[in-house]
Amino acid sequence: MKTWQLAVVIAGLALAASAADKPMDKGDGIVTIPSSHSVDETVARLKDILQSKGITLFAVIDHSGEAAKVGMKMPNTKLVIFGNPKGGTPLMLAAPSIAIDLPLKILVAEDAQGKVWISYNSPQYLKERHGLPENLVANIAVVETLATKAAE
Repeated sequence: MKTWQLAVVIAGLALAASAADKPMDKGDGIVTIPSSHSVDETVARLKDILQSKGITLFAVIDHSGEAAKVGMKMPNTKLVIFGNPKGGTPLMLAAPSIAIDLPLKILVAEDAQGKVWISYNSPQYLKERHGLPENLVANIAVVETLATKAAE
């Protein structure tokens, strides 16, 4: 392999590695970012952030814990469900179908290699899916900030 070819391969690998730590939306409306913490620490951080912002925590669903109850094993996986009627109600009045995607959710899951990921519905995807007016997207865009802060 020539030196310039090796340089191209190394540059490509570096780009791929840096992309792995950036938000990903594979076109399905789900954004996934890496967390610097365990699943439980990430969920605790999310809970603290929600409380500090006055956002209601409706539930934390422990998918892996429920799987264990029926004798099945899966990596640590938790779904955090939260919202704020002041933000959600105008959305549902403008586009009633968005109620299927509210309250907002953040999935915190460990992969087979032990890496923790945070996933959420893209606000832009929800806007397009439900035909929301642009001025109401800010009501759901908070999910991006919450996920990013919890991941730090």
